[in-house]
Amino acid sequence: MYAPNLGLGLMMPLYIAGALIPALFLMKYIYDKDKVEKEPGYLLKALVIGGILAAVASIALETFGTMVLNTGISSRSPVYFILLAFLVVAAAEEGTKLFFLKRRSWNDPSFSHLFDGIVYSAFVSLGFAAFENIGYVFSYGISVILVRALFAIPGHLGFSVFMGIFYARAKRCEVRGDYAGCRSNLIAGYLIAVFLHGFYDSCAMISSTASTIVFYAFVAIMYIVVYRMIRDASTHDVSLYS
Repeated sequence: MYAPNLGLGLMMPLYIAGALIPALFLMKYIYDKDKVEKEPGYLLKALVIGGILAAVASIALETFGTMVLNTGISSRSPVYFILLAFLVVAAAEEGTKLFFLKRRSWNDPSFSHLFDGIVYSAFVSLGFAAFENIGYVFSYGISVILVRALFAIPGHLGFSVFMGIFYARAKRCEVRGDYAGCRSNLIAGYLIAVFLHGFYDSCAMISSTASTIVFYAFVAIMYIVVYRMIRDASTHDVSLYS
């Protein structure tokens, strides 16, 4: 009997598992670091879905941004890759993440501690990364799983931690009636995430010897800094209302 899709059918669960496991592992890591008050499952699931929606929205925004960029700059120029990384990819992806993060969690009564901002931001970003990873695995095969597990998915987590810290500070400012501080923290969190994401992507896109060295150094430093930020934020977590 001829079964042309049998191989794909057998491999599909393996592909999906390989794509999802790194993101799920990091979600559990962040969840376990939330020592004071665990966040409800309904909210975390909604944030993951928000991350998936952010990924879908980013595809449309990046397609449009790339079309605009292609009209004015040669795609072989390093400047092209820098503009693509910062102004198209990073700006769109971190913007859509922040949109769905704020839409779902800002007014939720569970948002009560500083570390919650990291948890919420991380779950949106890891939902985004998991959805994106499935696309990469099905497009390029199982060989990309290890590379993306070591770099792309932890990278999304790293950007989200910076955004999450400022997101929680913004909420605390709102609680205290400091609306200017709220706005400035939201903007700062977004811009820092865009800068980190854009720097990461531009080094990877240029892919020269020098940019590759800078990429690995940047990733190593960011992972160390992010690990310490998570540890310290978890250890010194306080109420937004204190």
